[in-house]
Amino acid sequence: MLVLVLAQVFLPRLAVSRIRSRVGRYGTVKSVSVTAWPAVKLLWGSVDSVRVKAGSLVVSPAQAGKLLWEAKGTGSMDVSAESVKVGPLHLSDATLSKRGDALSAQASTNEADVKAALPAGFGVRLLRSEGGEVEVQATGGLFGVDASLNAVAGSSEGKLVAHPLGFLVEGLRLTLFSDPHVYVEGVGASVVAQQPLSYRLTMRARLH
Repeated sequence: MLVLVLAQVFLPRLAVSRIRSRVGRYGTVKSVSVTAWPAVKLLWGSVDSVRVKAGSLVVSPAQAGKLLWEAKGTGSMDVSAESVKVGPLHLSDATLSKRGDALSAQASTNEADVKAALPAGFGVRLLRSEGGEVEVQATGGLFGVDASLNAVAGSSEGKLVAHPLGFLVEGLRLTLFSDPHVYVEGVGASVVAQQPLSYRLTMRARLH
């Protein structure tokens, strides 16, 4: 009985320290809380719930996928960050939720940050978002076509891909995100402010 009591006291603290260290590799961590009952489950990597609040994080798409896979034994997880830079794109007010294997993420960005993430002379403008897909107008030679064209971003075999619309270019594909453990199911985007032009981005996925 004493061993179980001590485990319930100390094992969650060790788990908090481990999670703080893992996330802290990529920026500032403000708080971490872990729930597990009985706590001995933590010895096998099983956690009931985790809540993480972060300040500023910088991760590559591959590092983001690795962090998600490390949390596969967590039943429920909620992560929030004031700002996140994923690859070249800067995001703010980001949240990630995990329920079982299901993942959902949201974050905000603006026109200036989107432009900064693209090569010089390239641009995109949001046209619509429905059914897990986002349609934009792309300019400046994206997809190797030096003209303005419409393109759709969405899930294809678990990857986040974009492809232009049009008879001659429909077969072109640009992979935006791909990870062997994260199966993308859909994305969304909406305008939340005009001055400055700002967007709310969403993604649904699952671990597998």
